[in-house]
Amino acid sequence: MNSPAHQPPQIAHVNGIDLCYEIFGDANAEPMLLIMGLGGQMVLWDDEFCRQLAARGFRVIRFDNRDIGLSQSFDAAGLPNLVLDSLRFAVGWKVRSPYTLADMAADSVGVLDVLGIERAHVCGASMGGMIAQHLAAAHSRRLRSLTLMMTTSGARRLPGPSLKVRSALISRPNDPRDVASIVEHYVRLYGLIGSPAFPAQPEDLRERLTRSVRRSYRPAGTARQMVAIAADGDRSGLLGSIGAPTHVIHGLADVLVPVAAGRDLAARIPGATLDVIDGMGHDLPAALWPRFVAGIAGAAGRA
Repeated sequence: MNSPAHQPPQIAHVNGIDLCYEIFGDANAEPMLLIMGLGGQMVLWDDEFCRQLAARGFRVIRFDNRDIGLSQSFDAAGLPNLVLDSLRFAVGWKVRSPYTLADMAADSVGVLDVLGIERAHVCGASMGGMIAQHLAAAHSRRLRSLTLMMTTSGARRLPGPSLKVRSALISRPNDPRDVASIVEHYVRLYGLIGSPAFPAQPEDLRERLTRSVRRSYRPAGTARQMVAIAADGDRSGLLGSIGAPTHVIHGLADVLVPVAAGRDLAARIPGATLDVIDGMGHDLPAALWPRFVAGIAGAAGRA
């Protein structure tokens, strides 16, 4: 069997900015847009995962969100004070952000526009799932189906990460100019939030993280995206308007976005299905790719 077609990375001019995107699969297949999470480059949607989706009949489009990877930066907006913004968020004060998750949803639609795609299946992970909620509510005619992975509505009543996990998320490498130090920082973070039942092989994880860091390392962009999440607040009011067939995937062992958030999404989105996976944390372990693909394809099949 031939491998699905692959188009190398290209740049799309979208909403006045440049976004880097890449495509797997046949040009005539049903489009599937993948939206990555906080600070995550599009390569976190692993090549083989994209090929598995393409083998199920999808034209898979992955892209770097604004401020990350090879897409346009917003360094002119400056570096946010995460400690101060965290305090503002904790007490319910307004958090200011140089851009919003709704802006990032418009970026996603812009990628579809550049490719001449009227409607697509959409899968978002973590912050990408938050962006996808805005996309599904504000641009409903552009969606065929929706898959939300390890994400949340942002409702304040839902449990959040522990102080230990929050601290790890905003921590920095010992030497931010040294690739090895940055990689070890990420290895420690993955060890905390990753899937306990599906641990990555240490050397494989280091190799993948090294490739990612050498491709791009933009902690200031991650910080600005983090502030955008805090500024977005509660999306619960959007969920009842989502009409696309929706599938929710969440790990029972997720310490960053506890599983109550996934259950809440499935309960609030009309007709949504839910797959809670024992031993899965806040990552995309290779052992679960076939299960993810099956769930995504199942939602698409209901479109």
